[in-house]
Amino acid sequence: MSNYPDDIYTEPSDVDPDTLKNLGPLRAMAGIWNGTRGVDVNPKADGPETQAFTERLELQPIDPQTNGPQLFYGLRYHQHIVKPGEIETYHDQIGYWLWEPATATIIQTLAIPRGQTAMAGGKAAPNATSFELMAKRGAETYGICSNPFLEYAFRTVEYRIKVAIISDSSWSYDEDTTLMVRGRTEPFSHTDKSTLIKIGEPTPNPLARK
Repeated sequence: MSNYPDDIYTEPSDVDPDTLKNLGPLRAMAGIWNGTRGVDVNPKADGPETQAFTERLELQPIDPQTNGPQLFYGLRYHQHIVKPGEIETYHDQIGYWLWEPATATIIQTLAIPRGQTAMAGGKAAPNATSFELMAKRGAETYGICSNPFLEYAFRTVEYRIKVAIISDSSWSYDEDTTLMVRGRTEPFSHTDKSTLIKIGEPTPNPLARK
């Protein structure tokens, strides 16, 4: 059972084309950001490793998206992370942050070039300054999909991200990815934390510019 309408085809006719005005709690995240004090705790053969990192994160508004009557406003993002003073990519991630006004739902989709994707979801008020999203392995919605080696050696069973809006020019995230590492009986908490500072404003989406 669901609260969805019987008519699953008709799209809304009164969609505001200005995404930046309709992002709800995601509005403060739009733009280009820099982080210099990130901390990553990841599994190694000898035990947990703590690694500092710097990052550039760009979130740009996309045109409103519909699935029949369902309406999303969103941000397309690219996150690029390196170790301090280095050039080689430490982590790269792309995806979308989506806001569904009708249900007060936030969705994050992510893909990384190690053969893994995920979709996390959560609820928040339109004016919320903090929220949390979650994805679980095996779930039919808000789930995790990994390539065979990661499923064999570093199985991801849960992903959580907490976002806190600090000001108009700063926000932070706290991620916890629960792994079952082959050869170990206890789950491993792979964490990433960073505070971001705005270095550029977002570019309005194509329909809004028109």
